[in-house]
Amino acid sequence: MARRLARSTSTISREVGRNGGRAGYVPDKAHRSTKRRAHQRKPGTEPSVLAPRRLETVRAVEDRMAATLIGTGLPRMSARVLAALLTTDDTGMSAAELGRQLRVSSASVSKSVGYLEGEGVIRRERIPQRRVERYVVDPDAWFQAILASAQRNHQLADSARRGSDLLGRTTPAGARLHALSRFHQQLTNDIIERARHWRPVLTELLPEASAPRM
Repeated sequence: MARRLARSTSTISREVGRNGGRAGYVPDKAHRSTKRRAHQRKPGTEPSVLAPRRLETVRAVEDRMAATLIGTGLPRMSARVLAALLTTDDTGMSAAELGRQLRVSSASVSKSVGYLEGEGVIRRERIPQRRVERYVVDPDAWFQAILASAQRNHQLADSARRGSDLLGRTTPAGARLHALSRFHQQLTNDIIERARHWRPVLTELLPEASAPRM
């Protein structure tokens, strides 16, 4: 179906799931639901002809980003939540909005945002007028992640250096550990230096971006 309609598989799955599932999908009913949602739009807002294509593009980018994040080792649900937050034009999303977007339970969203908060990738903001919280990607989190990775590399370099000193740099094992220590130490120092240099890029193009954490 996706190939014949030139749409992504995820789009077809969402459409079918939204309108009764595979066993109960009724085209006429789905069409009426779509028309009803269109009539419920705010007065004065005409749906753009490009809106369906725009939505399709956003979904495709979101799916690709989620797959990439999963490939880096991020848990699947946390990757999907982070991808949704990265690809939304809103400044953030509430747990309920994330649940609807990803078609998952509130419990799944809660567990995933908790994990991402713990990693420092996202933060929560209170919306007083709505009495709800929304989750926002912290733009400076990528810099903090680089520093955390650098710290681990420094620890590896230090451990290798200590091993080299104990075994003796003139021994094959000691020389190997010494080379490993120098490589990680120098490379990590270069990465930290460049990360600090490019850190402003994370926020300078964002609307109403907050100042980076120190």
